[in-house]
Amino acid sequence: MDGWVGAWTGRRVAVHIGNVADFNAQFFAPGMDAAQRERRLRQAHHYACLAVGYSPEPAVLVLPAEVDRAWTDWLGRELAWGPVEVHSGLAAGRTLAEALADRPALAARIADSGHPVVSWGRTAAQGEGPELAAVRRYESKAAAHGLFAALAPAHPGVVVPGQERVDGRRRAALRLTVRAARGLTTVLKSPYGVGGYGTVVVEPAELFAAGGGGALLRRLVRAEVLPPQGELLLEEYVDPGPAARLRDLTYDAVIGPDGTVHPVGAGAMEVAGTRYQGVTVGPGVVPQAAAETAHRFALAVGERLAAEGYRGWYDVDFVTDRQRRLAPTEINLRLTGPAVAFVLRERLDRVRGPGHLVRTLDALPLGARLAPEALHDHLDRLRPRFARLGVTLLPLIPTAAHDPEPAVGLALAGPDAEALDAAQALLTAANHALTGMFEALRPPGR
Repeated sequence: MDGWVGAWTGRRVAVHIGNVADFNAQFFAPGMDAAQRERRLRQAHHYACLAVGYSPEPAVLVLPAEVDRAWTDWLGRELAWGPVEVHSGLAAGRTLAEALADRPALAARIADSGHPVVSWGRTAAQGEGPELAAVRRYESKAAAHGLFAALAPAHPGVVVPGQERVDGRRRAALRLTVRAARGLTTVLKSPYGVGGYGTVVVEPAELFAAGGGGALLRRLVRAEVLPPQGELLLEEYVDPGPAARLRDLTYDAVIGPDGTVHPVGAGAMEVAGTRYQGVTVGPGVVPQAAAETAHRFALAVGERLAAEGYRGWYDVDFVTDRQRRLAPTEINLRLTGPAVAFVLRERLDRVRGPGHLVRTLDALPLGARLAPEALHDHLDRLRPRFARLGVTLLPLIPTAAHDPEPAVGLALAGPDAEALDAAQALLTAANHALTGMFEALRPPGR
């Protein structure tokens, strides 16, 4: 085996299970109603399309949402895959584990395939044990913070923000108000959140404009930014300063079957507010000093996780402060959006030669709702223009294009950041132009 790819799949083709909703459902907040659960499941099923990038080459894809075969054919041509068996549209309104329980023949086919089976993350459907116990423990941002605080003294360049655990909304509202009165910005977190959901930055002016801590919390619950019940974490805000070159970064690694930690790499994340939007990975993307600090600290985290029985992919996310120190914010004991970027980069470097930068854009807005064929045609028309920039377009999440707020997830691979920036600008403009095109086709009076 060689490096993280060997530890992950042994460089074998693999079965990819898009169980994002199953993983997330383990941490659904108390008090979530049926409508909220359905919305979260639908969003997770869209994100599960990233299963195409769970390893460098899939043999079988198992997806909760329906996908068009042209999508996987496109990716197969660009990434030099062999034949891929696709099972999609399995789990509308429920988890993939629930769907597979109703399809024993497919479940048996997966188990007997002879291929490594990789999924988004560990769940009870795969059995209890130390690995799942570690997931349940350290997916908590409170437990992760405790681990960070224990490790940080041995790691120059790492600073851990203060954190306070608060039970009850009344107590949280009081503590928020006290902090705001002292002029302090607070990062308010649910212990379990995904992609920035369950996390919000509270400025003092915002709290007082809302009518105080209690009124602000009620508004955030109504907006489904925070869960209606359960513990909350109040964390010190890390100020990046006015000229931060890099604000949000991640470091990914794999813990092999024998407990050895294999580094994958550092990536520069794009975060809007507190919500993850995508990442760029590749040579020179993260400044060397920051990458080395993140590497050392993330591997120390991995050694602790391995000692508690965890095996598989994980990452540590960081923000930077004014002194360019790294402040760790959470551990993800599962595959991640950045993991897919690293996997794509590995595959492209192997089949086309080294040096690729890869940027993922997880939910780029479309200017109109598009059926699968129309989305394919829209992106296909852009390929020659991307090729002139030296950029490869890889559609990753095609199933949200017909949602009320249509979006598409994709990756751009190219030789440098300037080429990726140009391609992203081109794509954004082309998506925006869809609005005008469809408005022109709308019958008068409608």
